[in-house]
Amino acid sequence: MSKNERIAKEVLALVGGEQNVNSLVHCATRLRFGLKDTSKANTAKLLKTDGVITVKESGGQYQVVVGNNVPEVFAEIGKISNITKDAKNAPKNTEEKGNLLGKAVDIVSSIFAPLLGVMAGAGILKGLLLIAVNFGWLANTDPTYTILFAAADSLFYFLPVLLAVTTARKFGGNVFVALTIAGALLYPSIIALRSTPPEGGVDFFGIPVTLMSYSSTVLPIILAVFVMCKLEGFFNKRIHESVKNFLTPLFLLVIMVPLTLIVFGPIGVNAGNAVAAAMVAAFEFNPILAGAIMGASWQLLVMFGIHWGLVPVFINNIAVHGQDGVKPAATASVFAQTGAMVGVMLKTKNKKLKTLSGSAAITGLFGITEPGIYGVTLPLKKPFIAGVIGAAIGGGIIGWAGTNAFASGAPGLLTLPIFYGPGGEGFTGLIVGILVAFFVSLGLTYVLGFEDPVEEEETETDNVTASEQIASPITGKVVELKNVADPVFSSEAMGKGIAIEPAVGRVVSPVNGVVSVAYKTKHAIGLVSDNGAEILIHVGLDTVQLEGKYFTSHVKQGDKVAAGDLLVEFDIAKINEAGYDTTTPVIVTNSGKYSDITISKKGNVAENETLLILDSNVKENIA
Repeated sequence: MSKNERIAKEVLALVGGEQNVNSLVHCATRLRFGLKDTSKANTAKLLKTDGVITVKESGGQYQVVVGNNVPEVFAEIGKISNITKDAKNAPKNTEEKGNLLGKAVDIVSSIFAPLLGVMAGAGILKGLLLIAVNFGWLANTDPTYTILFAAADSLFYFLPVLLAVTTARKFGGNVFVALTIAGALLYPSIIALRSTPPEGGVDFFGIPVTLMSYSSTVLPIILAVFVMCKLEGFFNKRIHESVKNFLTPLFLLVIMVPLTLIVFGPIGVNAGNAVAAAMVAAFEFNPILAGAIMGASWQLLVMFGIHWGLVPVFINNIAVHGQDGVKPAATASVFAQTGAMVGVMLKTKNKKLKTLSGSAAITGLFGITEPGIYGVTLPLKKPFIAGVIGAAIGGGIIGWAGTNAFASGAPGLLTLPIFYGPGGEGFTGLIVGILVAFFVSLGLTYVLGFEDPVEEEETETDNVTASEQIASPITGKVVELKNVADPVFSSEAMGKGIAIEPAVGRVVSPVNGVVSVAYKTKHAIGLVSDNGAEILIHVGLDTVQLEGKYFTSHVKQGDKVAAGDLLVEFDIAKINEAGYDTTTPVIVTNSGKYSDITISKKGNVAENETLLILDSNVKENIA
């Protein structure tokens, strides 16, 4: 079994299995899962999985950072599951929950993430061609240039077509209808109508049509396909199965192509231009301050996934103006964090950290900073702050120089050509800015220092005592885990344990410890005992769908609890009336640390009676 295949299998099992996944996309380093129930994901085990750098929940997504090999891991998941197939097969009643910002970030990242690789490659080629023309190595009338420029520019010219595919997959629509709508926007006769409109203008059955240029646009096709997907569901429910396969596409095309040209096209183009103009105006008002803010904040935006909101702005600026003056300052942030990683590598005496920071720095030079941020600078705190300071200074220099991007691509060493425009204006400022960002961050990291981790002798105790007793958190009937009607639990993918059919609607703490996770939906709670046992209590099956209804939580994350303290109350009758099973799994999610987990009670059990006995697998300290 290859490394990537192993990572794929382990990650898929630890996020709750295929049945717990609504959607999956990937970006440069992260697998971005849309999960039905995040409490079924074993974050603790994922963090300890070889090949997983870190795990984050942001923007309505459960993000597993695996590094540069994410495309290969994504492909392996596609081989062992149906997750990466069309999203139209995903259940419609389990859409991701979250606030408005989280949903917006999830939508944008899901639509653009699949295009990042080819977009970066095309952007680099476009940048190299600009350099070749500026230095006189190629003429823009040369057939060689024309062929290579077509290869570089076709993605951007036909961007609505590509976005039609990813948007349809995100919202569960017919990809081929979406492609046809996008093709209509770029159809030669439509372009000709815009170039030479008939006298009196263009109308559709008397309705005026404002024709726009849709090549390289972003918002019009996203809006159009979103509405198309909603209409598709409407028609499919009302048209007989024998004819819906051709009648639904017919109605969608007849409605959506005119509607897009009349409404969504002008709205999308004008809205995109307005947002882009606002950001450009900020750089024109005070380019140094705007560049410093962009440089300082970019990695923070990346960490929380919010940077996706700026991607359409960058693309729109290049499409409309042929250049973008907002993105270059973000490049300073990439090189600043890389400089901080080098500073850690030079300063630390910890061999493992030295190796990690060195390899992360090499990756960072090429624009992939997540391994270094999550594995090096952020845990050490001061290096991350040094990187933010260096990025602010470098971003200010780049803003002052008036640097522009002339093609799309993730900021990094290989994509520097995308910032080289006619005459090279602003390119020198970019180089100076990223060098300053790199060396200021490196120097500050070295001077300020950080708490260098002490090299630890190998031990297998891992804070687990010889044995531990887990009390029952609920009064009810004991059920073996293998008999639970949810394969996430019955397969023991999340860990070993037991389940209880509750007779009383209350959950008490089975241990002395800390509340490690208190889910907003109140249906599940995670605890870490004083002796190191990690316990998940999941009240009911699929009860996440109730979104907290019929549950009352009495604790919050971080609270200290004693055995017997009330954690959650729930209404058994109303949950059953809503159609949900109240069987409650009690899982030891770090059960691999124990040589044996014994069920000490069968039949009925009362809260606070001993339920599980954990025997440690501690071996002699080899130090």
